[in-house]
Amino acid sequence: MTPADFRKIALSMPEASESSHMAHPDFRVGGKIFATLGYPDKDHGMVVLPPEEQTRVVRSHPKVFAAATGAWGKRGSTTVRLEAVNKATLEKALEIAWRQRAPKHLL
Repeated sequence: MTPADFRKIALSMPEASESSHMAHPDFRVGGKIFATLGYPDKDHGMVVLPPEEQTRVVRSHPKVFAAATGAWGKRGSTTVRLEAVNKATLEKALEIAWRQRAPKHLL
């Protein structure tokens, strides 16, 4: 997958919008960030998952997903290696991240 693919999938979620945070493009729903591009570098994206889901995806796909460093990682921020992830896996991860942040009326 490419950054353009990541962006397209993230923006396909209902009421998703693109903004910027800490000099990285981010994707929000209801004003809350659910994904970011370019963290920790141009080869990665980041999704905010529930911690138990983060544990599952990191175990299932260790060459694709990793917990972000520091407190963010402990709260579910999960890096995605773009060149290693397939479309279906990325779509599912972005959907889970979106659902965690979306207002209840969108679920």
